[in-house]
Amino acid sequence: MTHPTTTDTPTTATLTGTRLRRPAALDAAAVQNWLTAADGPRLLDVRSPAEFTTAHIPGSYNVPLDLLREHKGELRTHLGDDVVLVCRSGARAAQAETVLATTGLENLHVLTGGITAWEAAGGPLTRGAQTWELERQVRLVAGSIVLAGVLASTVAPWAKWVSAGIGAGLTGAAVTNSCAMGMLLSKLPYNRRNAPDMATVLRELRDDR
Repeated sequence: MTHPTTTDTPTTATLTGTRLRRPAALDAAAVQNWLTAADGPRLLDVRSPAEFTTAHIPGSYNVPLDLLREHKGELRTHLGDDVVLVCRSGARAAQAETVLATTGLENLHVLTGGITAWEAAGGPLTRGAQTWELERQVRLVAGSIVLAGVLASTVAPWAKWVSAGIGAGLTGAAVTNSCAMGMLLSKLPYNRRNAPDMATVLRELRDDR
C-alpha cells in the first residue's frame, strides 16, 4: 500500500534542526503571531523617514532602501536573527531582500502587502506627523508632468514627448518593480525629516540582541 507524500507549501513553516523555518513571504497575521513568540523576528522598515514617522509597526527599525544598499555589509553582521522587511506595499521590501541576500543572509522575510495590509489586518501602528506616502507623491508628480505636457503640446507640439517619456518611465517601473522617480523623491528634504543615523541603528541592533 502506498501513502501520498506531502510537501510544504509557501505559507507553511518547517522545522529545520531545532529552529522553525518560516517562508520568505509572510502575511500580516503570520507576522503578528510570530512577534509574540520567543523567537520573534526583527523588523526593518525600508520606507523613507517621513513615511516611517507617519506610521510604523512598534519596535521596527527604519533603514531606508538607499541607506540599506549603502550599508548592506555592516547590516549583515548585525542581522543574525530572522528579519522581516517592511514597506508600504511589499515592492521596496522585496528589493531590500534581494540586496541583503547578496551578502549571504538567508533569514530574510517580506511582509506581504506591507504596512497597507498590516493596517487592514488591525495590526498596531505608532503614528506621528502625517506625510504623503512615496507612491502617492510619485502619482502626483508623474500626473502633473503628463498633464502639463499635454496642455503645452497645444502650442509646442514637441511637449507631447515629455508626457510620452513619463509614460515610458512608469511602464519600465512596473516591469522592473522599481521606481527611479520614487528614489529621487525620497531624497528630497521633505522626505528625509527624522532620517536615521546608521551608526545609531547598528548600535540598537547590537544592543537589542
